[in-house]
Amino acid sequence: MALFADLVGRLADLLQPLFHASAAAAAIVLFTALVRLLVHPLSRAAARGQRARAALQPQIAELRKKHGKNPERFQKALVELHTKEKVSPLSGCLPSLCQLPAFFLLYHLFSNTTIGGEANELLTHTLFAAPLGERWADALRDGGVLGAAGLVYVGLFVIVTGVAAFNFRRSQRMMAAASASAPALAAGAPGEQVPGLASVMKVMPFMSFLTLVTVAVVPLAAALYVVTSTTWSAVERAVLYRDMPEPATAL
Repeated sequence: MALFADLVGRLADLLQPLFHASAAAAAIVLFTALVRLLVHPLSRAAARGQRARAALQPQIAELRKKHGKNPERFQKALVELHTKEKVSPLSGCLPSLCQLPAFFLLYHLFSNTTIGGEANELLTHTLFAAPLGERWADALRDGGVLGAAGLVYVGLFVIVTGVAAFNFRRSQRMMAAASASAPALAAGAPGEQVPGLASVMKVMPFMSFLTLVTVAVVPLAAALYVVTSTTWSAVERAVLYRDMPEPATAL
């Protein structure tokens, strides 16, 4: 933790001439970008895996037709198909999982008043008028929604809402495309690949809005990580998945 605090402090010192009192906040944004660059190869691999899984849909449909009355046999055949084609159904989770340590480091760093037995000087840094170690509840208590610190959170909420709306529309289009390519699966027909998948597909487009809750309850420094990473993800996925098939009627 002390080493990580030193890293953030050094980045803040480098950025201080440009960002002054908000140098530590800028350092967190830069740190997030560096983490995302390191994880980017995994994101590209996940995109390739998504394309490979999409290409397997005709074969999966045939397996479903052949083993529709025997779910256990269908599951076994499905695993064999994925193994044969070297496609992992979980590859899309790796980029998110690899970022969790960085997020929790920031969370703990800005939640502790002492680091290595000494006062945590990073807690004295701010983003404009909002202390990096405080939460939205603190901003509401100190000045309300339209107070100096509250307005910082308003700005973050606006960014997150915009990104979530973008992801929502995109997820709807991709779920519609998946339903069109595998209607029996989306409809929850007997022998579907994952029980309850139809319900999950309906809920998935709304998941992006949960980021608003995260931003509201974690320290501002961790919230900055979430906002930056979420925005990066939206742009990255739009680029990496730009050639994925979508239904002709999508708006």
